[in-house]
Amino acid sequence: MRLLLTALLAFVTGAALTAAAQYAPNPAGTPAQAAADLPSAQATTDAAPPGDTWPADAPSPEQVLYAQPHLLQKALDRLGPRVRNVPNLYLVSFAGDGSEDVFRNEAEYAAQLFRQRYGPRAHTVVLANNPTTLDTTPLASWSNLETVLTGLSQAMDPQQDILMLYLTTHGDPEHTLLVDMDPLPLDQIGAQDLAGILAEHAFKWKVVVVNACYSGGFVPPLAGDGTLVITAARPDRNSFGCGSDSDATYFGRAWLVDALNQNPDPIAAFQLAQAEVARWEQQDKLTPSEPQISLGAGIAAQLARWRQGDAIGPPVPFRPDGRSAAPATH
Repeated sequence: MRLLLTALLAFVTGAALTAAAQYAPNPAGTPAQAAADLPSAQATTDAAPPGDTWPADAPSPEQVLYAQPHLLQKALDRLGPRVRNVPNLYLVSFAGDGSEDVFRNEAEYAAQLFRQRYGPRAHTVVLANNPTTLDTTPLASWSNLETVLTGLSQAMDPQQDILMLYLTTHGDPEHTLLVDMDPLPLDQIGAQDLAGILAEHAFKWKVVVVNACYSGGFVPPLAGDGTLVITAARPDRNSFGCGSDSDATYFGRAWLVDALNQNPDPIAAFQLAQAEVARWEQQDKLTPSEPQISLGAGIAAQLARWRQGDAIGPPVPFRPDGRSAAPATH
């Protein structure tokens, strides 16, 4: 599935000849919105329709690609010191689709929530594809995810610390996550791909949250001892709440914003979120997504040890782009 490095380099050099035609801004000066006519509850499982989402004031695609090592190092440098002799949690938020702000909103909020609510034992890195963060945030890409995980494996205590991945984007029936920042040639990530990426690193304790349509297909390759897997839907079902008029997906709002602000235990928060999503779907007359959970041996106790000690902070408001956000359809 991966593109060869030579193909990427060929694209970078060749694209410069046609950049002016391909990356011209919209007349209004704002990124085009993919699937703008879809209601917020509409599940989208295919890549967004072709469109120009590259802003006029952003670095060029080539500049963005070559800035990635610097942006990644800055992100890792901001992790903060590890609290010694106790479990720490390291969160990587991954917003895969650059055509809808809803995914960036969730990835950024997850990082804010864990930093503020869980204190110095929580460390966060955001990887996001979005026109507004091209020069400030590392891309959400296969290669950047591998680089961050390598950096975290060197900073973490492999016997105590917990890796958490929060991935939010579109998914498809073949259980592949959409990774897109048009026109950059980014590789897609399938369920087996993600399992392979994680297997390259010696993380004993893992929490993997996949917020996408058909995300239940990620459970079998990821489940195992020491691992908590949470998905927004079962393998053959859509999840809901994406779209250009939504600030958060159904599952993202239910688990991150509502449940984790009520109960700091990610497992108990899933139970709250599962019930809340079911109520919203029934209200909107949608086919139930049926979020999934797989609890590997030992991870619940390790998460409990991580939460012990420092007091949990107060609830963290969800204000994407500085605005007060209400649910889109419920």
